[in-house]
Amino acid sequence: MSADFLPGNRIDLLETGAEYFPVLGAAIDAAACEIHIETYIFADDVTGRTIVAALVAAARRGVTVRLLVDGFGARDFLPGLGQQLVENGATVEVYRAEAARLKMRRHRLRRLHRKLAVIDGRIAFVGGINIIDDHDSPHPAPRFDYAVRVEGPLVARIHASMHQLWQLVGWAKLQHRPPSLPVSPCAQDKPAGTMSAAFLIRDNLRHRRDIEDAYLEAIESARTGILLASAYFLPGRHFRHALLDAAARGVAVTILLQGRVEHALLHYATQAIYHQLLAGGVRIFEYHPGFLHAKVAVADGVWATVGSSNIDPFSLLLAREANVVVRDHGFATQLAASLQRAIDNAAHEVVVADLARRSLPARALRWLAYSVVRLLLGITRYGGSDYRE
Repeated sequence: MSADFLPGNRIDLLETGAEYFPVLGAAIDAAACEIHIETYIFADDVTGRTIVAALVAAARRGVTVRLLVDGFGARDFLPGLGQQLVENGATVEVYRAEAARLKMRRHRLRRLHRKLAVIDGRIAFVGGINIIDDHDSPHPAPRFDYAVRVEGPLVARIHASMHQLWQLVGWAKLQHRPPSLPVSPCAQDKPAGTMSAAFLIRDNLRHRRDIEDAYLEAIESARTGILLASAYFLPGRHFRHALLDAAARGVAVTILLQGRVEHALLHYATQAIYHQLLAGGVRIFEYHPGFLHAKVAVADGVWATVGSSNIDPFSLLLAREANVVVRDHGFATQLAASLQRAIDNAAHEVVVADLARRSLPARALRWLAYSVVRLLLGITRYGGSDYRE
């Protein structure tokens, strides 16, 4: 389905947690009615404790605070920081709390990977940044990621999606439909800017391919340039061919990927498809100073997306994801410039000669990793035609 764009929004780009968390914290501190947050990871570190302190203060002054965390990514949250929130009047729910106990079942892979927040029904945050210190890694550089701050009519759609998932989690827990959440008395949907934007989700029901379809539509209609950054990148054949077709018709296709090994299986599986993309004219850069966690793209300097969805089978087939798509030259230009700075200052271009220098065992390792990922998709019953082959 095509993205349903709404006009009248103001959307501010936030780069890394250094920009994101102060803005999120200020919105929480100013909240008067309601705070609703979803996150995959909520770490017990300086950042996590700072956000919890702000949420506790909000709850104590009478603000309704709702927090939904993932049962695997935030499996240690409820006994610690989560309990502190509950004791101060906030409501905390866990998405698939059983996920930490399941082994290689597909239910464990169906995760809440969205990173969303809505404050008073007026301000929303969407992106890929978990509530965790940027420097929580073995590398000196912070995680490189993005989020957006949204005001305007689009906030109501983001809020409605969060309410719907909250209801679903409540139904699963209570085995009957809980009361509907009231609309925040502070909410408003008046125009706040001039940007046209859409909110897209991925779930296992009506919105299985909305985010992937938005990417494909942008790639297939691109005429000048595509700039894409993804922490985990293992697209199906259909997506790869769309990129190759774009390059063949003269579109400058550039992809920024993870240079450091964070999750070895996906890292090496991704490198198995490098040769096909490079041979087709796609440029690939690997980011090295720290962990690349971005999930963003720009097409033709006017279309842009920021969100939680990677271009890999786990995001596109299994997890709950959320992206904002923006049609605005100024926003797209700003995001493209940020990505280009990262490419120019912190990335290494991969060329065919690099691949040729790999030893036979190194090449075999990458194809073995790719085969294992495909096998896992089959085991979880999401292989074959489901992966847009």
